[in-house]
Amino acid sequence: MKVMLLKDVYKLGRAGEVKKVADGYGRNFLLPQRLAVIATVGAMKQSDMIKAKAQVQRVAVNDELKDLGEQINGMVLDFAVRAGETGKLYGSITTQDVVNALLAKTNYQIKRHQVDMQPVRELGEFSARIRLTVDLIPSVKLTVHREGEAMEEKEVEEKPKGRSKKSTAEVETESAPEESAPEAVAEE
Repeated sequence: MKVMLLKDVYKLGRAGEVKKVADGYGRNFLLPQRLAVIATVGAMKQSDMIKAKAQVQRVAVNDELKDLGEQINGMVLDFAVRAGETGKLYGSITTQDVVNALLAKTNYQIKRHQVDMQPVRELGEFSARIRLTVDLIPSVKLTVHREGEAMEEKEVEEKPKGRSKKSTAEVETESAPEESAPEAVAEE
């Protein structure tokens, strides 16, 4: 079935384009949702007008969401989860979890179908793309770690710095304990 798109459809095309789609997809989804019409001669005459309208609308939406896209792009979302010894999660990180984390950080409601990712089922770093518009698709970084593990890693990184300070302090106080030892005895 040949249809002419009235609106931008993700992974299919932009408004005003003529596409060949499966009969069921056109009849059961595109036509009832008013995303497309059957490509007839009369509809084809309107394609330039539909393309121009869609371009104006696309620019307006992109300008509106540009700041949000810049804010989201490169954002790091941390997920502390329970996992087995092999690194497999007792559950998974889904698109809804990403939406909730983005809502908490940006105060902007994103629908879960706008998040392009597979469910995460193991520890590590992953990326997810957020489809704000057809042209505006920022990506976020997902860091999945065991509960309490990220804090331990930060402490391990800080300990070597602390040890070097202690070793310097120990060098300075090596002569001091000899002097303070007799005082401790005298106090008793």
